Order: sequence, then structure tokens, then C-alpha cells
Amino acid sequence: MISPEEYDSLQQELRSAQAELECMRSERIDKAEHQVLVDRYSESQARFRTVFENSPFGQKIITSDLIIRQANQAVIDMLGCTSEEDVVGHQIQEFAHPDHQADWHYLQERLWNHKLPHFSLETCLMRCDGSSFWCQVTSMRFPGNGEELGFTQLEDISDRRALELSLKRLYDAQETIVHLVSHDVKTPIAHIQLLTDLLKRQQDAQASATDDMVDTNYYLALIRQACTDVNKLLRDVLLLGSLDARDVKKQFTDLSTLLVEWLATHQLVAQAKGLTLSLDVPPQALYANLNADSFKRAVDNLVSNALKFTPTGGQVTVRLREHENRVLLSVRDTGIGIPETLQPSLFEKFSAAAREGVDGEASTGLGLFITKQIVQQHRGKIWVESQEGAGACFFVELH
Repeated sequence: MISPEEYDSLQQELRSAQAELECMRSERIDKAEHQVLVDRYSESQARFRTVFENSPFGQKIITSDLIIRQANQAVIDMLGCTSEEDVVGHQIQEFAHPDHQADWHYLQERLWNHKLPHFSLETCLMRCDGSSFWCQVTSMRFPGNGEELGFTQLEDISDRRALELSLKRLYDAQETIVHLVSHDVKTPIAHIQLLTDLLKRQQDAQASATDDMVDTNYYLALIRQACTDVNKLLRDVLLLGSLDARDVKKQFTDLSTLLVEWLATHQLVAQAKGLTLSLDVPPQALYANLNADSFKRAVDNLVSNALKFTPTGGQVTVRLREHENRVLLSVRDTGIGIPETLQPSLFEKFSAAAREGVDGEASTGLGLFITKQIVQQHRGKIWVESQEGAGACFFVELH
């Protein structure tokens, strides 16, 4: 027979064994639940990795200081790189076009400083071979390993941008034709009509042969000038319609040699006006990736403008240099300069900055607009530095 003390002891052992059993059972359940969570996380990671790696869009993960932590094959191909090591660990600014570095600082500010959940912009990136392309960037913040990362998607929109540019050029050309017909072309045509009427009246009046010949020559000279003005206007309009970056074939060309050739005609104009036109180029060849025919028009416009706004006795200097691995062309004159109020609209079409030259030379209001379009067509930059009465200097930088 079991004593009460032995019975109590057995009961206590039984309760302890039951507690241990419950604990073991609970631990098995916790381990099972934990394993389920681990399996789910692994499946989620596998799905994300599959979508990330196989997406047709460029996808990358960046840190708050814009370092690329992870990138898929589409990004590597998009940037023209050969391996993941060429991209991962680098700052995204290393692949940004020099004119669009600020875009990424703006994205960084909006996401991490202003705490926006997501942000989108269009920007221009550089490939490893030096070419560039436009892309749509969409980035969103997400937590990862104790820090806030950015999941960023890149979509190449170069074709769309090219189409938009083509449509804009078409619209601009149509707008320009309407403007020319309604404002500029009708004036010289009216002059031609008036002069023709004068010649007809002169013939009807049967003036003396000598006076008749003098007046006729004078009127014919005016008609010729009116026809020249109309022809220049129409030539500018036709050029505007052909300024399509997709159709421009460029090749590396010795710009120093071309400038010597291009300035020959301008030298004659300078001599006739009593001006000095000089060319300052480095002794070694300096190559630029350009379309010679198109870029010649930009140089012609800049040099013609300099000669047009420089009084007799002045000087125009065309200078070519290599600056920070870029080609820098400048056209400096000692002319009348450009008022500060006109400079912001200088490169606009039909801007208020269009003026007659010092000898009354006419302006179509398209020259500098066309010049800027050609420079941008070559992925370059153009700007001016000038003070009224102290000449002007136009700069063209080619990458």
C-alpha cells in the first residue's frame, strides 16, 4: 500500500512529466511554425529573384547615397557593360550624362530627405562606349537590413523621345512656315511687286534711254536683293524641317582642318568690311564626332553673326581647344555686344534679340535658333558671354 507521502510524490512527478511533455510539444510546434515562415520567406525571395533577374526592364537596388547594391542583366546590357562588377558597387552618377547629374541628386532628395514613398523622372544616361540614351526612372523606398534602400526600374525611352522630338520639329516647321508667310515672306514679295510696277510705269512713260537704264539697273538690284532675302528665309525653314537627330550620320573628323577650309569665304567678307578674322587652332589634329555638313552651318552662322555685329577695324577670332576631354570652339568678336536683357532669348526662334547688323544687314531671327538645334543634335552645349559695347563670345562644347 502506498503512503500519502509517496502518493503526493508520484503526483508531483506526474505533473512535472506532463509539464515537460507540454513544453516539448510546444517547442515542436514553434519549430514547425518557424520552418513554415522560413519556407515562405525563401519562396518569396525566390519569386523576387526570378522577377528581378528576368524582367525586360532594368532593375537595380540602390542605397541612400546612390550606390548600386544590386542590378539585373537588363541594366548591365542597357549600360553597355560586360559584367555585374562593372555596375554593382558604383555610384549611379558615374553613368549619368554630364548635363543630367542633378537629376539623381533630386531623386535622392525627394526619396530620402522628403520621404516620398516613390518618385519618377526622365533622364539621360551614358553607356560604357560613350553613347547616351534617355530612360524613364521609377524608384521607391523599402526597408532592408536596417537601412532604407531604393528599388529602381529603368526603361529605355530613346525611341519615344526621338518620336516626340520629330513631332515637335514638324510642329515647329509648320509654325515657322505660317509665321514666315504671314510676316516675313510677304514683305519682300510686296517689294518685288512694287518694283515690277515701277518698271512697268517707267516703260509706259517712255523715259529717256539713259535715265531709263539707270533706274532699271537700280530696281533690278533691289529685286535681286528681295529674292535673296526670300531664298534665305525658305532655306532656313527647309533646314529646320531636316534637323532630326536620328538621321544625322556622324564620324570622328579633324575639326582643325575643316575650320581652315570653312573660314576661307568668311575671310573675303571680313576683308571687304575692313575686319580682321583670325583662326587659332592647336598644332595637333583635334577630332570631334560630328556631321561635317550640318556642323558647318552652325560655324557659318556664328562667324557671320560676329562679322555682322563688328564695326570696321574690329577683330573676330575663332579658337579651337581641348578642354577637360571635350572639344571647345569659341567665336569672339570686338563688336557692339549683346544687351543683357536680350541674352535669355538669344537662341529662341524669332526672338526679340534678332537685330540688324552694324551695316544694316537683315536678320531672319532663325540663325542662332538653328545653330543651337545643330549643336544639340551633336549632343553638345552652346552659350554666350557678352557685355553691351564690349563684344561677344559664343562657346560650343562637344563631348
